[in-house]
Amino acid sequence: MPTKLTLYNTLTRKTEPFKPLDPTKVKIYTCGPTVYSSPHIGNFATYVYWDLLLRVLKFNGFTPYRVLNLTDVGHLSSDADDGEDKLEKGARQSGKTVWEVAKYYSAEFLRDFKKLNLIEPDVIAKATDYIPQDLELIQKLIEKGFTYETHDGIYFDTSKFPRYADFARLDLNHLKAGARVEFSSEKRNPSDFVLWKFIQPSEKHDMRWDFLDRPGYPGWHIECSAIIHNTLGEPIDIHTGGIDHIPVHHTNEIAQSEAAFERKLANYWLHCNHLTSEGQKISKSLGNGYTLSDLEEKGYSPLDFKMWVYQGHYRSERDFSLESLEAARVRRLNWRNRVARCYQEEQQNDSKTAEKAISFSEIIEPLNEDLNSAQVFALIDNTNYTNLFFWQTIESLFALGLFEGYEQESEMYIENFIEKTSQLASPILKKRAMARAEKNYAESDRLRDELKQYNLTVLDTPNGQIWQYIK
Repeated sequence: MPTKLTLYNTLTRKTEPFKPLDPTKVKIYTCGPTVYSSPHIGNFATYVYWDLLLRVLKFNGFTPYRVLNLTDVGHLSSDADDGEDKLEKGARQSGKTVWEVAKYYSAEFLRDFKKLNLIEPDVIAKATDYIPQDLELIQKLIEKGFTYETHDGIYFDTSKFPRYADFARLDLNHLKAGARVEFSSEKRNPSDFVLWKFIQPSEKHDMRWDFLDRPGYPGWHIECSAIIHNTLGEPIDIHTGGIDHIPVHHTNEIAQSEAAFERKLANYWLHCNHLTSEGQKISKSLGNGYTLSDLEEKGYSPLDFKMWVYQGHYRSERDFSLESLEAARVRRLNWRNRVARCYQEEQQNDSKTAEKAISFSEIIEPLNEDLNSAQVFALIDNTNYTNLFFWQTIESLFALGLFEGYEQESEMYIENFIEKTSQLASPILKKRAMARAEKNYAESDRLRDELKQYNLTVLDTPNGQIWQYIK
C-alpha cells in the first residue's frame, strides 16, 4: 500500500497529511496564465509540477477534479491596481484586437500544454465568461459592507476583514509606511484592492461591461473567487499557484471569498518557487525568456524540459540553463533506451505476459513526501530496473514520453511508438544478423547506418542485437 500523502501547506507553513473532503472528487483550482503574450518556461514549470500532483493523487486512489482559469481581462501591469491592462497592452503592441490577442495566446498556451503531456483540466475557465458571476459576487460584498467606491472603481476594504494579513504573514503597519502599490488618496488602506475598475472618459479599453450605470471591467483577483464558487464550491481541497501569488493575489482571493460566503476558501495551498534563467529573473528584455518553441528550435523536445523540471523540487528556487537542459535530454534518452531494451528483451524471451511482481514503495514514498521527484529520479538512475511494468508505472507518474517518440515534422506524439519502432527495425536487424553470421562486416555496418533513418542505432549484446534511440 502507498504511504500516506503529505503536502506542504502554505496556510499553516507545515507539511501535513492530505485529507480530502471527498476522495472521489478532490477539488483543485490552479491559477492559470494571463493570455497576452507567449508563455515562457518559467510559466510552464508551474504547470508541470501541478501535473505531478494530479498523478500522485491518482496513484494514491483519489479522483482529482481540477479547474484552471485563463485570465483574458483585468490583470494590470502590476499585480495589484495600477498600470495598464496586460491584454490591452498586448493588443496595442501587436496591432490586433484585444479579443484576437486573447484567442491567439490562449490557443498557444493550450497547444504547449499538450506538448508537455499534461493532464487536461476538467474545466478551463476564461475570465470573460464569468463577468455576470463577478458582478454577483461584488454586489454581495457591497451589500455586506466590505466595499467602498472611488472615482476609478469599487474597492475591497481590508480593514473590514480582520484576518487579511494572516495568510501571507503581512505586516500591515509597515505596509502603511511604504505601500506595496502606488498609494491613492482615495484608498482608505494601502492594502485595499480593486474589485471593479471604472473606465474613465479618456481611457481606451475595448473590453467593457456596465455596472452601476458606468462602463468598467473586473479587477484581476475577483475572477478566481467567482470561478471557484461557480465551478467547485467552497471549500475546495487544494489551491495551487506560484509564490508570487501569496502576498497579493491569493491573499485577496481569501479575503473576498471568505467575506462573501463565510466559508473557508481552500484547505491546502500549494505554491512553487521561482524559476530563474542563467542566474537572472526570466525576462524577454534579457533574452532569457525561453518559450517551448525556442527550445524546440534548438533541437530539444518539450519533454526534455519536463525532465529538467522534475529533477528539482517545486518549493526550491531553480536556475535554468541550456547546459542543464542538455543533461536532462541525455538522462531522458538514457531512460528511453532502458525502456526499449526491456521491451526487446521481453519480446526475445517471450515473457511479455509474465510480468514479475514489483514493489513501488521505494518510488511512491518520496513522491508522497511533498512530491519529491528529484529523489525518485536519483533512485531510478542508480537501480537496474528491467521490468517493463515498472517503466510503464514511471510513465504514468511522469508522462515523459518513455514509450512514445516525438516526430519533429508533424509535431504529433505517436501512440505505441516503441512497438512500431521495433516493427520498423526488425527487418534490418534480421538482415544484419545474417550478415554478421556470414562475417560480412561491411554489410553489417551498412545496415547499422540504415537504422539512422529511424533515429536508431544498434547495440550488440551476448543475447543478441538491441536497437536504441540516437536522440
